[in-house]
Amino acid sequence: MKKQTFLNQWLWKWHIIAGLITLPFMLILAITGTIYLFKPMYEASIYEDIYKVKPDGEPLSYEAQFAAAQAASSAPVNSVTLPRGADDATMFQSGMWAGASMVYVNPYTGDVTGTLRNEGTFMSGVREMHGELFLSKPGTYVVELVASWFLVLILTGLYVWWPARGWSLRGFFTIRLKQGKRIFFRDLHSVTAFWLSTFLLIILAGGLPWTDVFGKQFQRLQNATGTGFPQYWVQSNGLQSINTREDGLSIDDMVQVARQQNLKGDITVRFPANENGVFSVANKSLYLHDQSVRHFDLYSGSKILDYAWKDVGPMMAGRLFFMRLHEGQYGLWNWIILLCVALSLIVSIIAALTSYIMRKQKGSWSIPKPPEHFKVGWVAGGAIVILGAILPLFGASLILLFCITMMGKMRASKA
Repeated sequence: MKKQTFLNQWLWKWHIIAGLITLPFMLILAITGTIYLFKPMYEASIYEDIYKVKPDGEPLSYEAQFAAAQAASSAPVNSVTLPRGADDATMFQSGMWAGASMVYVNPYTGDVTGTLRNEGTFMSGVREMHGELFLSKPGTYVVELVASWFLVLILTGLYVWWPARGWSLRGFFTIRLKQGKRIFFRDLHSVTAFWLSTFLLIILAGGLPWTDVFGKQFQRLQNATGTGFPQYWVQSNGLQSINTREDGLSIDDMVQVARQQNLKGDITVRFPANENGVFSVANKSLYLHDQSVRHFDLYSGSKILDYAWKDVGPMMAGRLFFMRLHEGQYGLWNWIILLCVALSLIVSIIAALTSYIMRKQKGSWSIPKPPEHFKVGWVAGGAIVILGAILPLFGASLILLFCITMMGKMRASKA
């Protein structure tokens, strides 16, 4: 790959601009992301008295446990997640998504061991900082804009870093220690960032589809192409049972049916919303291809609808696959790699900012200036237009930067 000198200067300019826009925010996101990786261990420890019980005889019926959970809940309980071990409390849930509340019941005594909400915990605050910067809806736009510019930072950085006079394998690992502090910090940033680049692109792929602006475009395309969830995967609204007997199945009857499905991971039984509704059985497993959703008649227990993971469209499957990688959910290897990436990113960001401050001239942003006569080729120009169209907030910010630049030139010419 032969580098063009003027194009390299132009891309370096945009690499510095992208860095100034993103790196302070990315440092926050990297730190909060690192903390959030420890959520399972943190909550298993701090909520151990809620999650765990002492086995003592035979468990009570699920109907009795449900009655205890409903008495402790201010909203209708809509599902139960079956205990995986003899020492696990039974989890009942009310509400959905961020507004969900969980009531944990000791299956041997019927006592409520505790109630938790998805909102209001320490880790939910870390997640809010990571996704919204504690700024609510405006914060989500800021994070999306930062993520968009961070993609530009990675792509321009790869070109700028790539050796111009041939390369050796050693150059991909070498951090020069004896040529001054600025060179050391620059090498520490560039070499670390190069090796992180693929992982960072994967992390961006796990986050961008869930953003407000780009994410809605992604979802509209997903809906238009029918490549999302099947209609009744998330909710069973619209499915009906046939009333062939006076009383419906009990929760215990449905739990027995659910266990007969031989599903992997955590099994959740969702309750019918009304007398004509259905029971739904879903599982959350380590691997997405093991997940399924099955709907059963409230009165006969017969299967009405059965979805396997193959019924989920490729765009939704891709969103969830990269989101799981983003959150380190694919087992210990994923967690360790993500932790190393997050910590290395923090080092690379600090090194980049240190190197920039050391080379920055007083009273100037020290942004590289390509020659006035340099014109961007159609490949680079087309890539910018396409990227601006795909990532609308990035495109809008480019227009704003262009307007500011033109206003500055007009003022300079008048002066």
